[in-house]
Amino acid sequence: MLQEFISSKIHRATVTDANLNYIGSITIDEALMEASLIKEWQKVDILDINNGERFHTYVIKGKRGSGEICLNGAAARKVQPADKVIIIAYGLYNPDEMNNYRPRIVMVDDNNKVTSIQ
Repeated sequence: MLQEFISSKIHRATVTDANLNYIGSITIDEALMEASLIKEWQKVDILDINNGERFHTYVIKGKRGSGEICLNGAAARKVQPADKVIIIAYGLYNPDEMNNYRPRIVMVDDNNKVTSIQ
């Protein structure tokens, strides 16, 4: 039986923009996507540390090195620029894969630059 576990997360990223007039999703700096192993179009959870909002969306690729974390469309109403968010991706795993398993955790600074990967 497959079970859903966290595969990776970007911890305490800073929202750089909220664009209500876009179709929807979260735009993430391509370098952060690579560091976290999060793929374009992948479903993610967004947890806003400032206001407690929790919601799902999907990822689109932002400009590499920009530090961009932009919530688009309806999600733009749930955050404010400068909010701190946790971006979590999940995967389906069988029990054998979970022996010694650890998700990839990407820590970032206030400018959304990677400070460590665990």
